[in-house]
Amino acid sequence: MPTGMEINVCSAKTPYRQPLTVFAQTLWPLGGRALTPPRTSQCPVMEASDGTEETLLPLLLTRFQLSEEYGFLLPNPLTELPAPYGPWMEIAHDLPQLIASHRLRSQVHQMPQLSARHLRGHEELHLAHLVLSFITMGYLWQEGEEGTVKVLPRNLAVPFWEVSQALGLPPILSHADFVLANWRRKNPNGPLEIENLDTIISLPGGDSLRGFILVTLLVEKAAVPGIKAIVQAIRAILQLDEETLHKALQELAEAIGAMSKALKRMHDYVDPAVFYTVIRIFLSGWKDNPAMPDGLIYDGVSDEPMAYSGGSAAQSTVLHAFDELLGIRHSEESTAFLHRMRNYMPPPHRAFVEEIHRAPSLKQHVLSSGDARLRTAFNQCVSALADFRSYHITIVTKYITIAAAKAKAGRAELGDMVGLSVGKPPAALEAKGTGGSHIFSFLKSIRDTTREGMISA
Repeated sequence: MPTGMEINVCSAKTPYRQPLTVFAQTLWPLGGRALTPPRTSQCPVMEASDGTEETLLPLLLTRFQLSEEYGFLLPNPLTELPAPYGPWMEIAHDLPQLIASHRLRSQVHQMPQLSARHLRGHEELHLAHLVLSFITMGYLWQEGEEGTVKVLPRNLAVPFWEVSQALGLPPILSHADFVLANWRRKNPNGPLEIENLDTIISLPGGDSLRGFILVTLLVEKAAVPGIKAIVQAIRAILQLDEETLHKALQELAEAIGAMSKALKRMHDYVDPAVFYTVIRIFLSGWKDNPAMPDGLIYDGVSDEPMAYSGGSAAQSTVLHAFDELLGIRHSEESTAFLHRMRNYMPPPHRAFVEEIHRAPSLKQHVLSSGDARLRTAFNQCVSALADFRSYHITIVTKYITIAAAKAKAGRAELGDMVGLSVGKPPAALEAKGTGGSHIFSFLKSIRDTTREGMISA
């Protein structure tokens, strides 16, 4: 019996034979490895359109580095790298102080040239990427948006590039680093609750930065039943099991509601003035950013500058997966940005979204079924997703628009509590997200197109 959530594509009934064949062909291989799946008596062989035989495979969460307990979060991330990488860890653990005292750049220049080739397994690689991405952001933004550099030094750029290539991630801080791989339990046997959680690596911003990361982590955790509901829903469509499909849609709507509830905790843990004036710049990238219009040269990697977007909620795989299942179609401009953000996801997570896209259409199934209960449950999912996006706009209004106005008026009272001497508030991304999008037009557009995904009676 396979372990983990699965879609047993073997058991689809006749009406779905052709779409199922196409869908099954995409399940193997993952990552382009030319492997031949074993034939088992449990899984029938079908003839594909080119006359060859196709073995239909179950879709397992584990194939996409997804966990039934943690979803897209990295389960129990490593907190220390092997001894040879001590110089990286020492700097990473001292980042807030090194940045506040303007000593980080000089410390980076003294780092030994280390190779990433001694790292073993994706857990060590993810921690290395987390460490190097945080050091890179600190190095770039230590002196604010007017004190940027054009070149990332070789002893940081080369290993960061090597680790990024090994993971299939870009060489910049992304959601996969900032949230998915950057958490630990204070009490290893305690619950996954904010009081028992801490970050592994930090940047200036103190408790507000910790709160921002951990509340976002709790939103990801709240999504886990919804991720499992996606698998159940696709399986139910393939099996023409309307009762299971109805239950899966109810569970998805509940999960999205739980995500909104988790997001509301941002008010309790994150100070808007600290977020806007201190934290936000360290999430900024060097693509579509007026403060770094030419991008960044990674010394030892390329003589030409490269441009990468900063961290963005659009890099979270969760909402991409929900959109694909529910058949939400955004505007051409928004879709282009969202699809570009998929390049900042771990490749297995991106592959999961692509598999959902290739699956038989949930919306078409609900429409063709004529089942009023299914239609209601489907619309509840779409409504919950639109409500989540509306609340995200509320958060962005408070933490960016209102905070920017207060900072401009000189009313951001930071003092010494965050340990960073702030000159003037950052201005380059006043109207943009750290990912480079025009933030309000983008967020309102995707909220509105989500609402348009409802099925009318």
